[in-house]
Amino acid sequence: MRYEGLAIKAVVFDLDGTLIEFNLDYKSARAEVIQLLGTRGFPQSLFSIKESVFEMLKKVQIIMKNNTKDLKEFARLKEAVLALLEKYELKSASSTRLLSGAFETLKALRKTGLKLALFTVNSQKSTNYILEALQLRGFFDAVVTRESVPMVKPNPIHLETTLKALKVKPEEALIVGDSVWDMKSAQELGAFAVGTITGVSSPEELTRAGANCLISSLTDLIVLVEKLNAAQSREGVKTS
Repeated sequence: MRYEGLAIKAVVFDLDGTLIEFNLDYKSARAEVIQLLGTRGFPQSLFSIKESVFEMLKKVQIIMKNNTKDLKEFARLKEAVLALLEKYELKSASSTRLLSGAFETLKALRKTGLKLALFTVNSQKSTNYILEALQLRGFFDAVVTRESVPMVKPNPIHLETTLKALKVKPEEALIVGDSVWDMKSAQELGAFAVGTITGVSSPEELTRAGANCLISSLTDLIVLVEKLNAAQSREGVKTS
């Protein structure tokens, strides 16, 4: 994929581990979800604390579908699982902090006229709490939580929905995140993937998942956008 001459019109951010500290007690959350699924008749051995709650739900959906269970029954179980997860998210939200350089970067990017968005697997309630508590809401043109889409990242529909809300093409956006899910989402649609080494995934994992570049600080984004748009200007001069 060639990015020379690319004109950046938008930056889409992940939330946990990218803009704010990742302090979710995900191991306890997953363990409790596994216990809940066990009480609903699913062998706990089918699930692992190493897989996300969304991966667990995908397994449950397949099992229920193969056993011709009512879709409404799955919807009710999914609601119970996500309500449990939200409990942990709200606890995490109450004590999280912005990562170094996050506020300054968002402010600088906003001044350039770029569109900004947030796409997160967090619930709308916990996301709204964070945006209000950390005074971030005014920076974003779109906020797409898990309730906004039928499937979350790495399914491309999550990012696709976000880009449509911004009215930009994938090749006009930078996707910034700390997880392989973010990188895979960007690569699937042909957007520029920027991996931040401030969260859950290692530099090696981010690179393998398709990161076009890695940054150690969010402030590096400002220079990156300038370089990409400068390259676009030079390309325009050559072809005019």
